[in-house]
Amino acid sequence: MDAFLVLVTVVLSLFLVWICGESRKRRVGEPPLVTSWLPFFGVTLDYVKNPLDFLRETQQKYGSIFTCKIARKYFTFVTDPFSFSLVVRQGKNLDFQKFAIGFSQRVFGHADFSSPLFSESYREVHSIFRQTLQGPSLQQLTESMLGNLQAVLGRGLPRENVWVEEGLQSFTNRIMFEAGFLTLFGKDAGFLQADSMSGTRTCMQKAAQDFLVFDRAFPALAAGIPITLYVQAWRAREALAEELLHNELHRRNCISDLIQRRMDAFDRMHLDETGKARTHVCMLWASQANTLPAAFWSLYYTLRSVDALTAARSEVNRVLSGQSLNNPDQTIHLSKEQLDSMAVVESIIQEALRLSSASIMIRVANDDFTLTLDSGQTGAIRKGDYIALYPQLIHMDPDIYPNPTEFKYDRFLDEAGQRKSHFFKNGRRVKHFLVPFGSGASECPGRFFAVNEIKQFLALALWHYDLQLSETDATLIPDSTRAGLGILPPSRDVLLRYRKSNTAGRE
Repeated sequence: MDAFLVLVTVVLSLFLVWICGESRKRRVGEPPLVTSWLPFFGVTLDYVKNPLDFLRETQQKYGSIFTCKIARKYFTFVTDPFSFSLVVRQGKNLDFQKFAIGFSQRVFGHADFSSPLFSESYREVHSIFRQTLQGPSLQQLTESMLGNLQAVLGRGLPRENVWVEEGLQSFTNRIMFEAGFLTLFGKDAGFLQADSMSGTRTCMQKAAQDFLVFDRAFPALAAGIPITLYVQAWRAREALAEELLHNELHRRNCISDLIQRRMDAFDRMHLDETGKARTHVCMLWASQANTLPAAFWSLYYTLRSVDALTAARSEVNRVLSGQSLNNPDQTIHLSKEQLDSMAVVESIIQEALRLSSASIMIRVANDDFTLTLDSGQTGAIRKGDYIALYPQLIHMDPDIYPNPTEFKYDRFLDEAGQRKSHFFKNGRRVKHFLVPFGSGASECPGRFFAVNEIKQFLALALWHYDLQLSETDATLIPDSTRAGLGILPPSRDVLLRYRKSNTAGRE
């Protein structure tokens, strides 16, 4: 017994020495190293509790560049907004793909596309984004989304003068998920036929439910916890993959060019069928995870502000007034020029993104190198360390955005009501003043489509419905547990009352 106690004591002592003794020493020329009383964990707990406050406090103490240990990795944060471009342009020294592919493989379970077996072919897959999410292809995708939004909205229109209650997040997710899914992955052959509507709706509800179960586990998965420890999330991911097997997708109509070309490319790569399907789950998550909360916040802030709602309705009415819409079943058309002309709605979306975006932009150092900031300050970076930019520091900077926590629907409009793109700090223009979609190699290729679909959603919702929030005075805050992953969802849902608009068909 004594020998056992001695053994336990020795093991615990060695463990404590390992935990407390593992530390990194700052080298000459390196950025300030933020230390912790538990070197093994670093500043993980302080950072996770409130990333924005932690980075602000650390910036005040250490300056515009500093290194800290988070989740057993060393991150060098650059917090100077004028140095963002200098970091983004470090393509030779900093690698985004290595981090992104490893992250995606761990979470979604697809093949390692950084391996020599797949890397050359995967570059072709990556180029498909540029080819299908810009120009004429973008316009075709946007038109498809508009049609699907109208089909989904049309099914849910209540009877005349009947108020319906539903959570705003539920309302937004229900409409945007289905319309977005159908736009990318196509429809069952009988989508709009009465005898198949019920089955289609049930399948879509199941897909939405699986998506949300998987998405709720995403912060833990992103932190490196194996998905096998989250049985429900694993089952949900695999259920989505079963729906997105190629033999299932081949039975659908109107598959987007983006997905069809990805299917063709993955077929040529000779991946196993489940592996192909998991890449489509990744695509589904990328298309929905930030769009759903962005659409929520855009509508939420619109409905909370009388001025925003009045201005948005006026703009929507102006854009749609030229169409003879005598009943809600008539198809609404929105050209590229009309969408581009909706400056008020776009400003609302941008302001909602500014207030809810909490993404982190990460690069991995390929080798030791020296990073020079805009001020001329230098920092020696070690090979394998992460370089991180946290755009929320810009979005909530009172020098750039006065009263940054306040929603101002016209913040991104100039005095003439046109788009405003000049923002300043200390008298200097800030180039990266709004970064909800990343930048450089990590910039979201679907950013233009995302803004278009949210514009369409707002326009159709304001046209077809009278909408009211039941808690107009209640302040809803974002769920900060997802900080670093993009657009923060609300911490809770809020009750929405809506009815079919009596003014549909106005001219």
